[in-house]
Amino acid sequence: MNMPNHSGNTPFVLSVLDNAFTSVGHTVEDTFKEMIALAKLADKRGFQRFWMFEHHAMPGASVPSPQMMVARLTGETERIRLGAGGIMLPNHVPLVIAEQFGMLDAMAPGRIDLGLGRAPGTDVATASALRRHKAANDEFPQQVAELLGFLENSFPKDHPYSEVHAVPGPWQAEQNRVPPSKTAADVWILGSSTYSAHMAAKLGRPYAFALQFGSADVLNAMRIYRENFRPSQFLAKPYCLVSIGAIADEDPVEARRQSTSSAMAMLRMLQRKPFALLPPDEVAAFQGNMQERQIIEQYTDQIIHGTADEVAKGLEDLQEQTGVDEVMLVVQGYSRRAQSRTVELIADHYGMPNH
Repeated sequence: MNMPNHSGNTPFVLSVLDNAFTSVGHTVEDTFKEMIALAKLADKRGFQRFWMFEHHAMPGASVPSPQMMVARLTGETERIRLGAGGIMLPNHVPLVIAEQFGMLDAMAPGRIDLGLGRAPGTDVATASALRRHKAANDEFPQQVAELLGFLENSFPKDHPYSEVHAVPGPWQAEQNRVPPSKTAADVWILGSSTYSAHMAAKLGRPYAFALQFGSADVLNAMRIYRENFRPSQFLAKPYCLVSIGAIADEDPVEARRQSTSSAMAMLRMLQRKPFALLPPDEVAAFQGNMQERQIIEQYTDQIIHGTADEVAKGLEDLQEQTGVDEVMLVVQGYSRRAQSRTVELIADHYGMPNH
């Protein structure tokens, strides 16, 4: 993994994660057009990477297959790293993921990230339809090992898959008598608990903590990752990022108002209702009980929202507390304009390039 540089006068590396939020009243076609535009904007403004998260069966999130959007974005962007943040590996066959990300790296050499998580990215019933057996989550370490074996063509001779090869990949280059690719997808371990921290440290891989899900374990997870990190051929020292929901607007009241749509969607999930992004006015008119209103307030406050100065202050405080190398903005809000405006305002605040 090549260590990224800061852009503008940012005190840390900055990146963007787009969950393809598709609000009530908006089409998925519009979302994808705006998502592509946002990736191009992040590329132009000097953000380090643009990630997407795998979700299923949610009206408010439209990327069940991040790798498909990454494939499109390889032709729409020039510099920014593109990736899945992440692929929920228990939903997939490791060989297929190795093949897909080998293709992506061939299309955009040195610009592909492969983040691996074990959550289903959906509800219990849909997870059952995806995974078919209850032990899928428990097999995550084995699946990661298999995926790395396919990516690196590194299975020992006595392994049952030693004669199975991911194409594109090192084996294909050898067979075709050409030099192996100088690049490969950077593999990250993702999570929102200490489990993932232990795993990333053991493998010597970069680690991403999803703070947008609201875990108090982030400081402990980062400590565990750093203290237990084993240097590898891919990474000589720990490298970690934290992702956090963010909305910046010239009007801090509007920033908070946009935040309530995501908060309401989280309440709906807790109530076993579909994750849907309702208009802020509808959220404000919601006649919930005290507990429901408290939950909406809690999730609203977990999003860093306000003016660009206020959001930047929140990001800097978060980085100081966690000591991470990189902060990833999880763009939020009912309006796609609110998400692109967040990226613009934060880039302007830090004097990031505009070309």
